[in-house]
Amino acid sequence: MTSRREIDELLAAVAEQRIEPAAAADALAGLPFRDLGFARVDTHRELRQGAPEVVLGEGKTVEQAVAIAVALDEAGASSVLVTRAPGEMRDALRTAIPDAREHELARAVWVQRREPDRRGRVLIVSAGTSDGSVVHEARIRAELLGAIVTVHEDVGVAGLHRLSVVLPDLERADCVVVVAGMDGALASVIGGLAAAPVIGVPTSVGYGSADGGRTALNAMLCSCADGLAVVGIDDGLGAGSVAARIARRAAVP
Repeated sequence: MTSRREIDELLAAVAEQRIEPAAAADALAGLPFRDLGFARVDTHRELRQGAPEVVLGEGKTVEQAVAIAVALDEAGASSVLVTRAPGEMRDALRTAIPDAREHELARAVWVQRREPDRRGRVLIVSAGTSDGSVVHEARIRAELLGAIVTVHEDVGVAGLHRLSVVLPDLERADCVVVVAGMDGALASVIGGLAAAPVIGVPTSVGYGSADGGRTALNAMLCSCADGLAVVGIDDGLGAGSVAARIARRAAVP
């Protein structure tokens, strides 16, 4: 019971005497959170924000991640996504939720229970193949939130002519995500071309003075492209969430 639509349907069923008030109260008992002892699972977030809570696998035991994911699924979340999940955790999650899907490079496991109406175009562009884990974390999140996502990988400034194939999709996009490590220069290039808002995602990819992504982060923050906003290093999840919200709002009739 995590969406406004479900609560509206439940209250309508009570009004039409298709369900007893006591049964409806039981259905609502899981709001606004489910207390697992070690975690308070926010089953109310989708009702408030239109997007369910995401489970960060990093720093959790396998048992904790599984329990939280199952609690969200049992509460009726439209989707359950676990990010930064190592292999053992992904295996356990797919055992607990057999129809869950997995993306090894993104280290993500997810299941989608209700398909959202698709609207809003998100374009994700990466500088290099090594940025792939962040690219696909962003893609999975944006798709789960109902955006139409197009991905172009490995079109960085070391071979800028490769960007030509991206231009048609750039013109159609409602929001653009640029994923780049090293010097992060691709974000400024795209930011200077796109009419849509651009979200820069610096990655921890790069040698020496790339400094674990800090060079790319600072370069993006200092960009002269004034339509560019920046999330934290390797934050594909955050970029995918923001991009989907922007794109879907932009596409409202």
